[in-house]
Amino acid sequence: MSIVIVTGGSRGIGASAAVQCARRGLGVILTYNANPAAAEQVVATIAAQGGKAAALKLDVANSAGFPAFADAVRQTLGETWQATRFDALVNNAGYGLYNPIAAITETEFDGLFRVHLKGPFFLTQALLPLMADGGHIVNVASATSRVATTGVAPYAAFKGGLEVLTRYMAKEFGERRIRANAVAPGPIRTELGGGLNEEFETLLAGQTALGRVGEPDDVGAVIASLLSYDNRWINAQTIEVAGGYMI
Repeated sequence: MSIVIVTGGSRGIGASAAVQCARRGLGVILTYNANPAAAEQVVATIAAQGGKAAALKLDVANSAGFPAFADAVRQTLGETWQATRFDALVNNAGYGLYNPIAAITETEFDGLFRVHLKGPFFLTQALLPLMADGGHIVNVASATSRVATTGVAPYAAFKGGLEVLTRYMAKEFGERRIRANAVAPGPIRTELGGGLNEEFETLLAGQTALGRVGEPDDVGAVIASLLSYDNRWINAQTIEVAGGYMI
């Protein structure tokens, strides 16, 4: 059985990706930071549908904890799947913060940096020894790196950096036949940044060709699909999953 690690898998896009991957026959290790109950609910949902999953705590902002997390992954692989390697990594964990450039603090800036760029960089580095050759990496970026939205400059800048990092991952890990791609969601109905109020959702839907904002499953299904053999020749790409947002 192929096994995927999904960071931030207790809610939103991460939870959807975890469930969608399990439906396609993958074993799932999903991570959570502050809500173990939500993570266990996702594990239970996967089990109820005939899949197998485990939840591990991970603070993506704390790179000092990555070696211990890698040890926990190694132990979970052995105990749950009798495996020594996993096959795919989805760098999804994140949070939103809305503050214009003139008002953003250095602490807020650094927090976004640690989670959205530094975290995926060094977590991938820490987990590479456990990833199987021929594996896959999917980094969750954002359409805000293409469409400027007031109040999300640091978030968008780091997501743009993650897109660049994705291409370098594809280049440097190619000798191990590890693919790396990014998905860039548009407006999605999640809890990120406090969620969408009705007025803002109406505005965003009006700017989207398909006439609505996205749902987590719209993105989770694409992530799971990218990990499949059918998409084996897609590499070093950023795929916008936005229903035609601002075209």
